[in-house]
Amino acid sequence: MAKNEWEITVGDYVVYPTHGVGQVKEITEEKIADIKIEFLVILFAKNRMTLKIPVDKIEVSGLRKLSSEYEIKKAIDIMKTSPQQKRIVWAKRAQEYEEKINSGDPMVVAEVVRDLYKRADRIEQSFSERQIYEQALGRLADEYAAIFGLPSDEAVAKIEGIMEKEDKKQQKEKEKEAPKFEEDDEE
Repeated sequence: MAKNEWEITVGDYVVYPTHGVGQVKEITEEKIADIKIEFLVILFAKNRMTLKIPVDKIEVSGLRKLSSEYEIKKAIDIMKTSPQQKRIVWAKRAQEYEEKINSGDPMVVAEVVRDLYKRADRIEQSFSERQIYEQALGRLADEYAAIFGLPSDEAVAKIEGIMEKEDKKQQKEKEKEAPKFEEDDEE
């Protein structure tokens, strides 16, 4: 059992900022240059990747435990707010979105999902917008799935269902707010 701010045990799900949700497969000790170092071995099944992190470097690596149900529900609430319309060049926005995704913070990743979700009143997304959206959605869905014990594809469907429902709700509100023009009766 590795010690950090929380106890880490084999089988725990953790979040590594740049790779998403992984599972601790083992805690090993290796001798490197006559120094014994304890490592966490984390499997990221979706990426088919294994990562070894020295236990004493967990904090600086950004590794964290899964969010609580409350925290992930707050992230879902963020997705229900209106998207932020930024009037900057796509390359700059794309870079900002990538940084947000790689932060590993579900609240910030939820902002990216919200902002890039293809709403009914918008034009088609570009290829790069779609890729960044899917990356953010995947990260958020993987954590949602691990927290609630769902398959990843089911979590994606659930999150997109929430976004679609919210989109329809916002469309109805826009229609109510739109000025109504009455046609003049011709006599």
